Amino acid sequence: MTSSAISAQGSILQIATGTGAAKNITAIAVGNPTIITSAAHGLSNGDVVAIAGVTGADAALLNGQSWVVTNKTTNTFAVQLDSTGKTLTATGTATPNTYTAISNLKTFTGFDGSASEIDKTNLASTAKEFALGLVDPGHFTFEVDQDLSDAGQLAVRAAQLSGITKGFKMILPAGITPTASFNALVKKVSSQGGVDQIVKNSIELRITGAITWA
Repeated sequence: MTSSAISAQGSILQIATGTGAAKNITAIAVGNPTIITSAAHGLSNGDVVAIAGVTGADAALLNGQSWVVTNKTTNTFAVQLDSTGKTLTATGTATPNTYTAISNLKTFTGFDGSASEIDKTNLASTAKEFALGLVDPGHFTFEVDQDLSDAGQLAVRAAQLSGITKGFKMILPAGITPTASFNALVKKVSSQGGVDQIVKNSIELRITGAITWA
């Protein structure tokens, strides 16, 4: 069997740094997922959009929230909302986050979270009994060669100082679902160096909320 393994070479890590031009929504197909029509939207799988202006009895399900773009075509994209049987009217806009690449990426590791354990054992139990609770999405740590003129690295440092949750995208070079979109806090930025070594930064992100692969 031919291996389906992919190379990490060419991976790109990006941080959200602003918003782009709003895309007009011209149709909404309810279902699971919800399909949104926006002519020549130019979005990519893994992009994050804020939806506003949708009307209908169930408009609050979409409006005022951020959604990860999946299953994109030239004129449509999906968001992971089960709107089956709901009433959504195709007006409004989808405004995408804009991202800046973090340069000199060397290594990455993370998405290491796990669900908590809930002890269900009672006096009638004959062995310990457990259920799984909420999933902790864990951490994401990466290493870069330091460049204090790089906009992406500067944005990471600014996020650490502000303590504000930022959006990130990890774009792998190949694969069926190569882009991970997630929100995180910049928990730690450390530097290391030595004789005949390049100055490097190790950055630890604390992921908050779900990770979406698209």
